[in-house]
Amino acid sequence: MKVLVINAGSSSLKYQLIDMEDESVKAKGLCERIGIEGSKLTHKVPGKEDYVVEEAMPSHNEAIDLVLKALIDPEYGVVASADEIDAVGHRVLHGGAVYTESIKINDDVKKVIRECFDLGPLHNPANLMGIEACEKAMPGKSNVAVFDTAFGMSLEPYAYRYAIPEEYYDKYKIRRYGFHGTSHMFVSGETIRYANLPEGHQRVIVCHLGNGSSISASIGGKAVDTSMGLTPLEGLIMGTRSGDLDPAVVQFICDHENISVDEMLTILNKKSGVLALSGNLSSDFRDLASAAADGNEKAKLALDAFRHKVVKTIGGYLAVMDGADAIAFTGGIGENDCAMRESILKHFSYAGIKIDEEKNKVRGERAEISTPDSAIRVFVLPTNEELAIARETVRLS
Repeated sequence: MKVLVINAGSSSLKYQLIDMEDESVKAKGLCERIGIEGSKLTHKVPGKEDYVVEEAMPSHNEAIDLVLKALIDPEYGVVASADEIDAVGHRVLHGGAVYTESIKINDDVKKVIRECFDLGPLHNPANLMGIEACEKAMPGKSNVAVFDTAFGMSLEPYAYRYAIPEEYYDKYKIRRYGFHGTSHMFVSGETIRYANLPEGHQRVIVCHLGNGSSISASIGGKAVDTSMGLTPLEGLIMGTRSGDLDPAVVQFICDHENISVDEMLTILNKKSGVLALSGNLSSDFRDLASAAADGNEKAKLALDAFRHKVVKTIGGYLAVMDGADAIAFTGGIGENDCAMRESILKHFSYAGIKIDEEKNKVRGERAEISTPDSAIRVFVLPTNEELAIARETVRLS
């Protein structure tokens, strides 16, 4: 079975064609600048040179058409026709409080995705455009929505409800949803399998650390807590996002700077985080690590603040689950920054965590980095959201 995985953004569209017989990626690519002058498709096939098409893409319809043309191209394609594509899996940001798991797309599903536009204003409209473009280009194919918020829907009310008047939950379903859910679902499940954790000992903390960062706690692959909230702004300090802060900060700055709440939220999402703490030096953790090594105190502050919040969150989840059987690091930082991993984990000697310094040098590969006598096993486990979406698509098709 071959599954086309689509991740549609407002002006971009990522895709992968995965053969589920062996879960191999046959082709992948990116459509850039959809609806903008200078549109381009870059199509990649293992063992071949990149295939680049510079052609106007006024909408996602044209983007999907170009993707299909690339996939069946006589020289750069990997299938003879679109008939060989059995189903399409779509990353969808927000399913609100309606969908607790992935679902085959119909008119009701599209209605809910549309109703969640205000919860995911940058992503949900684009996700829906990608779905409708695929329906138009490949009528009759099974389309499956894999919601980024689904993983967090298993939280208990005491973990997802905010302590605000109940009417706002009843009217608007304001609650903690959590994001990076597809990644957390994949990594928590893979950790259980990779570590061969037995039933009853499957308490896993996943640290998805990158420019956007979040941490989840799960038992048996089901989330019991997660750091992001109604939006991806809550939780850890990130590349340009502030993470947790006193809500009164918003009013205080709005009043004193005479700016709107919308303007303030733009600041908190795009101009804060380690970028702000580093004095606008960079939101890239590699730049900050280099600058800190050269003695830049603001870069050091940004990294220290990020680490501090990660440590606090892991510690909180150890308390929530009365310990853990495994901790897994994923994401750009989690998979590749061995120094950051070590500096985080050294805070948990009280919990019996012991790290093998040689094993911890791994980058971007699956590995167990804890010592045999570590009380909690620690892993580096690269995420694969596309494969997770493909697996869900197969399950529902």
